[in-house]
Amino acid sequence: MRVLEAIARTGSVTAAARELNYSQPSVSHHIARLERESGAQLLQRVGRGVRLTEAGRVLAERAAEILGRLDAAGAELASYVSLGAGRLRIAAYSTAVVALLPPVAARLSREHPGLQLEIVDTHPPEALEMLRRGAVDAAVVFRYDDEREEGPIRLQHLRDDPTYVLTRDPVGSIRALADETWVGGCERCTQHLVELCESEGFAPRIRYSTDDMVAIQALVAAGMGAATIPGLALAAHRHPDIVATELPGAERHIFLATYGEPPDPPPIAALRAALARGL
Repeated sequence: MRVLEAIARTGSVTAAARELNYSQPSVSHHIARLERESGAQLLQRVGRGVRLTEAGRVLAERAAEILGRLDAAGAELASYVSLGAGRLRIAAYSTAVVALLPPVAARLSREHPGLQLEIVDTHPPEALEMLRRGAVDAAVVFRYDDEREEGPIRLQHLRDDPTYVLTRDPVGSIRALADETWVGGCERCTQHLVELCESEGFAPRIRYSTDDMVAIQALVAAGMGAATIPGLALAAHRHPDIVATELPGAERHIFLATYGEPPDPPPIAALRAALARGL
């Protein structure tokens, strides 16, 4: 079709061959093949030249439109591959959005200004579900155990995040807080708190529950109870009136979750590279 469009635009086989850098026999071969495929005569000899038949004129007009769209698609694809355009959607839990992703997002924006970056704040189970149904391209999630994802979701370990117990006054161990009131966090965080306390021989009395890490610290500082909090959240904001004691062996594991087998699409590869340099 590109040959036919060139003939229609330049007015001759010779000019079309010159423009496309083809030999005249090659141009004739392309036209003959196109006529066989379309089942219509496209060119008519007139003296030493040719002119388009009605079928050739109709196809040439469509060819110009089709080739324009193909060229635009090729340019768009090349821009996507080179990260001059495209979109990268990331779902992440709140602490990662606050303390982990900002420098990574800034690096991606500097290195690939044409890449549209979108970040969704949500809990790990919801983030993984969004990844499964294609609503996001990647997810930053955490685990307290060694459970692995089934199927096409791939998990890349990014780092471990230590757990701290928050109190108003220094404590020697979590066991010393058996009679204390507790502030719970998200569902999985609260489950982890219960497991930690039960491993020390008591069940925590949880009276308050909030996903807001700043609110958790404020409640502890006000004397409303003790709490556990991840180190990243503590690094992002630390109330001056609390004591944070690290709990050895209680860290949570942070992963980048992606969908499908390697190789990664260019935006995911760029995200992995930015995370590797930013952590």
